[in-house]
Amino acid sequence: MKTGVLLINLGTPDNPSTPAVRKYLTEFLNDRRVIDISALGRFFLVNLFIIPFRSAKSSKLYKQIWSSEKGSPLLYNTTQLKNKLQTKLGADYVVEFAMRYQSPSIKNALESLRQQKPQRIVVIPLYPQYASSSTGSTLEKVFDEIKGWEVIPELKLYSNFYDNEQVTDCYAEEAAKFNVANYDHVLFSYHGLPERQIKKASACYGDNSCFMGNCCETITDKNQYCYRANCYKTTQLIAKKLNLPKEKYTICFQSRLGRTEWIKPYTDQVLKERVAKGDKKILAFSPAFVADCLETIYEISEEYNHAFKQYGGEKIDLVPSLNSNDSWVNALAEMVTK
Repeated sequence: MKTGVLLINLGTPDNPSTPAVRKYLTEFLNDRRVIDISALGRFFLVNLFIIPFRSAKSSKLYKQIWSSEKGSPLLYNTTQLKNKLQTKLGADYVVEFAMRYQSPSIKNALESLRQQKPQRIVVIPLYPQYASSSTGSTLEKVFDEIKGWEVIPELKLYSNFYDNEQVTDCYAEEAAKFNVANYDHVLFSYHGLPERQIKKASACYGDNSCFMGNCCETITDKNQYCYRANCYKTTQLIAKKLNLPKEKYTICFQSRLGRTEWIKPYTDQVLKERVAKGDKKILAFSPAFVADCLETIYEISEEYNHAFKQYGGEKIDLVPSLNSNDSWVNALAEMVTK
């Protein structure tokens, strides 16, 4: 009997043209978990303000990272990961992958698995740290597609893997390609979230114990699904493997949007502070992503690097995401089979 495996990443436009980017952003930003305000408010904000002004700008950015041979880096890297995992697991497993937004769709990937009549299906959203806007949305979509099946096989779902030792070993392995001692400071820059989403999770699962402070430095029953706390734990594990003392690194958050308060500290502000302290060379991780994408290739390597130099620094080197390296494939295989 076969086991089905479904890997799910966030998504990418079908191509970098403005219409394709508009289509992608429309699906993404209209998700109630991504912009978690009233349905009417979200409709007007997204469709009348954000999409008309952001589509063309985002298209220009996607064109800068798009490969004429490989296309979207996120799609290419996830495809490679899927193929290598299939080879690793062998004939008793059927591996599919999907994007939460756009193609290949979760609906089609699940249907492909269903036709194989698997005994069980393992679903792994490729976000190490739990957030309602990523993992929650992805699992909700999976449930929506499966609920109409006549036979629902055994399901194994991953909500997070932020503290998986094999996975954090993979990040440390990527960092070993650099001489960490040559850098003045190390940044762990995670994708940001509005503070209200962290507080909502705390209200639901943590008895409103979150105060956006050092409560995130230790995982407890109350903050086990707090995105910020998950990020802190991932960082601590990687830093320990690299023998990084606490004063040598900073946890920060990028990609904020709008005027509401997002989780802090902000990456761009931390860069200013590091220059003020005399830092010239920064090594940056982005462990919220397991595949390189717009936020890593362009936002950190280009935008933040340019800003850092303007502030007076010399360079930021980015530790690559895990993409489809063999250690990451082995870690995923262990997650599937254990």
